Amino acid sequence: MTQKRALVTGGSGDIGKAICQQLAANNFFVYVHANSRPERAEAVVDKIKQAGGNAEAIVFNLTDAAATKTKLEEVLQQGAIQVLVNNAGIHDDAIMAGMQQQQWQQVLDVNLNGFYNVTQPLLLPMMQTRWGRIISMSSVAGVMGNRGQANYAAAKAGLHGATKSIALEMASRGITANVVAPGVIQGEMTDKIFDKDTIKKIVPMQRAGKPEEVASLVGFLASADAGYISGQVININGAMA
Repeated sequence: MTQKRALVTGGSGDIGKAICQQLAANNFFVYVHANSRPERAEAVVDKIKQAGGNAEAIVFNLTDAAATKTKLEEVLQQGAIQVLVNNAGIHDDAIMAGMQQQQWQQVLDVNLNGFYNVTQPLLLPMMQTRWGRIISMSSVAGVMGNRGQANYAAAKAGLHGATKSIALEMASRGITANVVAPGVIQGEMTDKIFDKDTIKKIVPMQRAGKPEEVASLVGFLASADAGYISGQVININGAMA
């Protein structure tokens, strides 16, 4: 039986790595995407292979539409990508009154335009297989807003609207589209921002989530069992919202 193929953008970060490992454990062939640190994607691939899975690192700048399309065309020569996890993202925080235009533009370029640049070329091949899963990673900031993150919240909220629209467009083709919106999750980025006391104040469950908990949710949404879940924004945030 041929393995279905998955692509995880930003696959070398804390959450991305956990998602890649979960999908590989669920018997997907996983393309682990990276941009500036390809060695980290290779390390994820090595770990997946050591566990008996199949994976390959893929490197491109998803803000470069032409370069992204070229790379994806190479991948599509081997067949359709049937699971896409749009996980790549950045933040560059400032209150709106003091935010530079570059901060606004760059965060939207990666988080929202990058989503388009990767997703759009994969849709027709996915449609031809009549089975697919598009899962885009948002944030509690995209649901509730967050001080100093108007750019990030705008980009993530944009994913919500785009995903709901894609879900309607693809519903008759066996393709689902959903958003996963994590709250405070353990990892390199979060650990620099939140101490334990702050987490206890803002998270009703009084702890940060684990990347593996997010990955388990993504793994379920990518499975055949989740075929009737589409167009949803699913929070995983310890009851923050």
